[in-house]
Amino acid sequence: MPLPGTRFDSTEHRPWPVPRRPWALHMCWHDLLFLHWPVHADLLRMHLPPGLELDTFDGSAWLGVVPFVMSGVRPHCVPPLPGISSFPEINLRTYVTAGGKAGVWFFSLDVTNRLAVFLARRAFHLPYYRARMRVERGRDEVQYSSSRVDSPATIEFRGRYWPRGKVFRSHPGSIEAWLTERYCLYSVDPRGSVFRGDIHHEPWPLQQADCECAQNTLADALGVRLPATRPLVHFSAKLDVVAWSLRQID
Repeated sequence: MPLPGTRFDSTEHRPWPVPRRPWALHMCWHDLLFLHWPVHADLLRMHLPPGLELDTFDGSAWLGVVPFVMSGVRPHCVPPLPGISSFPEINLRTYVTAGGKAGVWFFSLDVTNRLAVFLARRAFHLPYYRARMRVERGRDEVQYSSSRVDSPATIEFRGRYWPRGKVFRSHPGSIEAWLTERYCLYSVDPRGSVFRGDIHHEPWPLQQADCECAQNTLADALGVRLPATRPLVHFSAKLDVVAWSLRQID
């Protein structure tokens, strides 16, 4: 069935029903790249709060670097505001479960927008940081650079990426579905309480992709060295998303 107040056609693909209360935030993600590496579970498990279980696929945990551009960011029943509703973002993430619901855990999220950093930290308890970022979209590729501001270490990403092949939807049980079809995030407040935030979108329209990274040190803050092997690389041109306000989990 359609989700009221949105352009989404259905919710039947979700692993659990959408919340019955109104969604809180709308956004659109553009030119999104998924870079994923398998890593030893113990390297990531130590960075999770009590109450969350690290999710694995075929015995491996996965670490993702995800650059993209946000647009149309707005609260429910409020139009996008010029100057603050569109900005680039890059995040470092892994995958977790709690209460039988598989979701995303963010180690860091970098954006250019000071207000977005403040609001996301306050409203969603997410580890946002301000960065100097530049995104150039050509006919065939995206050039993306990000460098975190006021960091004692050099936390940056510089590279270019481009899609190849036809758009496809992931199959249930595949690694692509496991990595991307997740409908909540988890966060923790300063007191250590864990929260879940539901999100909704249509199934990911994915493409195979290539990426050339000149610099990628986002995982350095965790003390994790990314494997030298080529990551899994996927691209998505555009996806509309809504998010609900957080609820504390038991």
